[in-house]
Amino acid sequence: MLFRGLIFLIGFGFAVSGGVSVIAYLNLTTMGRDFREYFKFILSRPECYLLLIGLVMITVALYAEDKKNSDA
Repeated sequence: MLFRGLIFLIGFGFAVSGGVSVIAYLNLTTMGRDFREYFKFILSRPECYLLLIGLVMITVALYAEDKKNSDA
C-alpha cells in the first residue's frame, strides 16, 4: 500500500511537470505557428513525455491488483 502511494505521488509530480511544459509551449502558437508544428515540437522535447509517464504511473498505482488481498 505504501509503495503504491509512493508510485502515485511520483507519477503525479511527473504529470504536473510534463503538463506545465506542454501548456507553456502553447505560446508557440501565438508566434504564428500552427498546431501541426506545435505537436511536432512537443514530440521532440523530452520533458513533455513526463506527462505520459506520470499518467501511466498514476493508472498503475490506482488499478494494480494488491497481491496480499487477492484471495478475498
